[in-house]
Amino acid sequence: MQEGILSDTYFMKEAMKEAQKAFEKDEVPIGAVIVCNDVIIARAHNLVEALQDVTAHAEILAYTAAAEYLGNKLLPQCTMYVTLEPCPMCAGALSAARIGRLVFGAHDEKRGYSIFNNKLLHASTKLSTGFLKDESINILQKFFNSKRE
Repeated sequence: MQEGILSDTYFMKEAMKEAQKAFEKDEVPIGAVIVCNDVIIARAHNLVEALQDVTAHAEILAYTAAAEYLGNKLLPQCTMYVTLEPCPMCAGALSAARIGRLVFGAHDEKRGYSIFNNKLLHASTKLSTGFLKDESINILQKFFNSKRE
């Protein structure tokens, strides 16, 4: 559990709210928040379709907002909460940002960074997984099932 007043579960629920926003916009429902000193400094959800930008993943959008908020490209004092394991692109960006901690819900067994290279995150980044895993999987399944109908 994260040190401080608020819990990992609390912040992951906030990321799930972002995933729900993506779902409602017909985007792949992935949400992210970045926390610094128990304060959410950035929120984002996938906007790939809306922006017609393959890099508009929740993690990238949240990172950009957090870096702007802090006035610094490096985020070693921050934790990112994201509903699904980041892809290699997002993991690489988090590595470059030296994110202090990454917490994600469900593993992405098709496109998650750990399938390709488990060392994509910065060596100092702490990792926690499985928070709200079932909720993360359920919203993704609901989304993709609706696409198959």
